[in-house]
Amino acid sequence: MNETSNKSQMAIIFFTVFLYLVGFGVVIPILPILSKNFGATATQTGLLLSVYSAMQFLFSPFWGRLSDRLGRRPILLFCLACEGLSYLLFAWARTLEWLFVARILAGFFGASISTASAYISDITPKNQRSKGMALIGVAFGLGFVVGPALGGLLAVWGRHINSAPHFDTSFSFCWVAVLCFANFLFGIKYLKESLSEKSESAEKKKRFSVMWHYLNVKTVGPLMTVFLLSSLAMSGMEATLILFMGEKFGWDVKQVSFGFAYIGVIIIFTQGFLVRRLLPKWGERKVLRLGILLLALGIAGIAFSNNLALMCLTMTVLSLGNGLANPSTLGSISLLTDQKEQGVAMGVTQSMASLGRIIGPALGGLLYQHISITSPFLTSGLLALIGFMIVISIYRSIPEHARVG
Repeated sequence: MNETSNKSQMAIIFFTVFLYLVGFGVVIPILPILSKNFGATATQTGLLLSVYSAMQFLFSPFWGRLSDRLGRRPILLFCLACEGLSYLLFAWARTLEWLFVARILAGFFGASISTASAYISDITPKNQRSKGMALIGVAFGLGFVVGPALGGLLAVWGRHINSAPHFDTSFSFCWVAVLCFANFLFGIKYLKESLSEKSESAEKKKRFSVMWHYLNVKTVGPLMTVFLLSSLAMSGMEATLILFMGEKFGWDVKQVSFGFAYIGVIIIFTQGFLVRRLLPKWGERKVLRLGILLLALGIAGIAFSNNLALMCLTMTVLSLGNGLANPSTLGSISLLTDQKEQGVAMGVTQSMASLGRIIGPALGGLLYQHISITSPFLTSGLLALIGFMIVISIYRSIPEHARVG
């Protein structure tokens, strides 16, 4: 692919990842509404977040491996269409059981986000790889901005249109489904195949043996562990921040939606502007070290935020940390992995993140309910600090391909 073609393909992948995160983020602020409409307990509403990530954890390597064999384009398009259908099912579900079925399907097809990461690996040279991964981070951040804000606003709008039970949530998810189908049609016309040489090297390896293999690879394994810990820390914070802000500052669905949107704006700024300027000066290792440290300090700082000004500061710090750490970690893993196994490697890495999002909400809710409202944030901060210590221990083996001069 030439440079112009690469840019157009990057734009399509950017929008695809953005839509995945919009679909995930929409759920976060309306969980209390779901709890009220369906009579779900706090544990059950938390599991609606966890089950999505559980499916991503189990099936990210599957989609990554399949894309190594069949190509990135067919996998991405198929999963986009099915993702749209899962949101329609969620919109029309009228029992808690069907909500879980819809989220399981959304997580299964959303696991193909690893294929999007592999697509970026295919079309970017080594010295641009981490910058390419930063674009996926921007799409994550933008989806995180639009998703919660859209979820809250559509739910409020839907309630104004019709106050009947379930209409507000159905209204929100029908719009997400429309976005998925629109991107599917866009991809059919414009998305080109990125994989020049299809591989069957990982075909015969079983899912967990593949994961175990990569976790034991020098430098790559520890970096995947860091990615797991940062995901665990962030998801534990996300799941309990809604409860914390409601109890501490009296926030409702609309305010929480915009609070999450603020986090996303900072992540977008960091990954879309700051990372792309710091990487050529510092390289992956220094950016990663700073990012994971800021993440630890920001999340732990929530526990000590007694006013909105201090809360805004800690949210800014943790968002900067997340924005710096994630693309540096993904880029480094990609650089240390054979070109023919990019899909599998990205699939395993996203599985680590999904594992964090499975455990994080459950752990955060347990700590919040049984210990204290600040304990989830202190624990998450500690987990991120452990990630920082791992980075220090492998510091000299982390690549610096993005550094110029």
